[in-house]
This record gives sequence, structure tokens and C-alpha cells, in this order.
Amino acid sequence: MTHPLLRHLLGLPRAILTCLLLLTALPVLAQFRVDISGVGLKQLPLAVTVFKGEEATPQKLGQIIQADLERSGQFRLIDSSGHFPDENARPDVSVWRQKGADSLVSGSVTRLADGRYDVRFRLWDVVRGQDLGGQSFAVAPADLRMAAHRTADYIYEKLTGDKGVFSTRISYVTKVGQRFQLWVADADGENAQSALSSMEPIISPAWSPGGTQLAYVSLESRKPVIYVHDLTTGKRRLIANYKGSNSAPAWSPDGRTLAVTLSRDGGSQLFVIDANGGEPRRLSQSNSIDTEPVYSQDGRLIYFVSDRGGAPQIYKMPASGGPAERVTFTGNYNISPSVSPDGRWLAYVSRVSGAFKLFVMDLSTGLTTPITDTSSDESPSFSPNNKLLLFATQIQGKEVLMTTTLDGKLKARLTGQNGNIREPDWGPFSK
Repeated sequence: MTHPLLRHLLGLPRAILTCLLLLTALPVLAQFRVDISGVGLKQLPLAVTVFKGEEATPQKLGQIIQADLERSGQFRLIDSSGHFPDENARPDVSVWRQKGADSLVSGSVTRLADGRYDVRFRLWDVVRGQDLGGQSFAVAPADLRMAAHRTADYIYEKLTGDKGVFSTRISYVTKVGQRFQLWVADADGENAQSALSSMEPIISPAWSPGGTQLAYVSLESRKPVIYVHDLTTGKRRLIANYKGSNSAPAWSPDGRTLAVTLSRDGGSQLFVIDANGGEPRRLSQSNSIDTEPVYSQDGRLIYFVSDRGGAPQIYKMPASGGPAERVTFTGNYNISPSVSPDGRWLAYVSRVSGAFKLFVMDLSTGLTTPITDTSSDESPSFSPNNKLLLFATQIQGKEVLMTTTLDGKLKARLTGQNGNIREPDWGPFSK
């Protein structure tokens, strides 16, 4: 695994481009398996029953909902085997209390005459015996997984008070042999669709605030070039192809501009450029390497990596340019900043005794916490509700994606069957 800072600043492709395909939506063949490890604190005991009728559907909704909620770290799943109520049946709360459940989800799925499926569910507070509401969806077979994710979102918000992220999307890059592919998938890594395929590296995908576009860097021209891909039309547009390296795109919160790293003036410096392209405006004026910019959610600051102090550290500066202020002081090599949507947390990767480990900083106090026990972490990205981090790492020689709670107590591994998985980015809430 080549670390992202090196991929931004170094690295030309190994061979002349032999194939570049802008693909229509295709299902990924390699399915993900979710492995949960660790135990979160204050988990809510919840039972999710098998949905009545789901045995005749291509997706097992109850299992998808359970996996979503368990991965959040907020729930402890109670065994519901042997119970098959639907959303219309009032549960015997004494039975579920004895099992240790505080809440219960039951539902059904029925095939309609037009080929769609009618998905219904209801959430119960079995401690108080209260109906907490439910929803119904009429969806095409291909959207059954999304119906399950939306159900999990409803349950999560009702029971925690925070918005669920299970129906959001992520992007990532796979490498199989010498082929690289950029994928867009559900938040659990499933239902992936290919946006780009190339024989040369694809790096740094970044979601637009509206969730309809992806900026990324392609090395198909034998150097890093920045494009924006429209997920609705499948078309892309060239953003930056200047002399030298064009890398590390980051969207402004209003979606109008991109902060980028360009070396057209001799050294790697920060610039801002219109999201439709145009002449970039230089932000940083140092004689050092400045790269990996990310905006704060209010758009007032840009966090970035610079070696101006002798080794890579994370700094912040006004988004319009100006004096920079150092942010990281623990360790002598800190890169890959990611700011939580609420502006409270900074995730980054620190080199510790030769290992790359994920850290989280409380920006109000400056306190930092290591949250992984792996040694090749990269590309941290916050969930849009601020509760989880998505990142890439290496386990037993294979590049994989993982999510973790911000305290590091519960992690979920998303393991593909083929190839290495890298460069993840978590998309925004749908608008």
C-alpha cells in the first residue's frame, strides 16, 4: 500500500494508458462481508424479527437492518429466532422483556402486481408497551436493500435522536491485477456501481456536498489530473491539468469551488478553483509542500498538510488564504486530515514507530486519541452524522475498508472477495 501523501506528491503511472471506460451502472461481482469486532458502551438492546414474506424476495431485509444497526455501535441485537410477527401484530411485550429487549422491529414484504415489493415495518418500545411508529415503501426489486437501509435509519433516529446514515453512499477504489476501478456503493459497501475503470491509478475521490458529483484524480495521462464525475449523467469534466501534479481535490461546503494541490509554479501549493474549471487562485505562499486540503463545515477554514516545520503536520488557514496555524503537535508525522461535519472532531493518520495509525482529535481541547490497532491506516472520512469513521487499512496483507466508532471501541470490516480496496470517502445525506 502506497500511502496517500506519497500518491498525491509523487508517483507517475507505470505504463501508457491502455483502457479507460466510463461505465454505466453495473453491479459489483465481489460482495462484502461485514465482520463486527469490539463492544460499544451503552448499547440499546433491540430485536429485529424476520420480515414476513422475505423468504420469497432476493434480499433478506431483517438481516440487512440488523447489520446496519449493529455496525453503528449503538445497539445490541437480541435473538429473535422462532418469532415471525408482522407489523400489524401487537407484540407480547412480556416475552421480549424476558429476552432482554428494550425495543422490537417487525415487518413484512409483499410482491405487488406490478413487480414491485411493498415493504412495511413497525417499531415497538416493549418496556413501555408503546408503538413508536413505522413506515411503508413500494420499491423495485433492485431497491429492496435501500428500503432496508431507510428502515434502519428510521429506527436509529427514533431510538438515539440522531439521524441515521445507512441510506447514504460511499465511494472507494479497487485494484484487481493492474486495473483500477472507482465505485459508488451503499454505506455498507454493497450494491456497488462502477463510475470509472482504468489501467492507471485513481486516487482521492471526494463527494460534492449535494452528493451528485465525485471529484477524483486520474493518472491516465501519465501524471495526476483532476476530474469531476457527474453521477447522474455518467459524464465527467476536466478541472485541472496544469504542468506538474494536480491532486487532492476537496469541495467547499457550498459546492461552488474546489481546493486543490498544484505544482505548476514549481512546488506543491494550495489553490482554489471553480467547480466547473477555470483559472485557479493560489492560497498558500510557502516554500514547502502544502497538500491534502479539507474545508471546515462552515467554509471559513481549510485544514491541510505541510512540511514547513520540517516534517508533515496538519495546519489550518483562512479559506481565502492567509497565515497558517499548526494544529497537530503529537508525533512527528501527521497527514490525511478529515473534519467532522459538526466541526467538533479532526481525524488524521499519524506515523507511530513506522506504523500508520488513525487518530481523532477533539478540536475544542486539542486532546488526541488513537482508535485503531492496525498499522496501515489511510483516508479517514466521517459519516454525515459525525458518529462513525470510514477508513482503509491493511489486514493480513490485504487492503480493506473498515468503519469505527469515534472511541474505537467497535469496528466493522468490509471485506471484498477480489482485489484490494482503498481511497474511501463517505458521501453526504441525500437532499
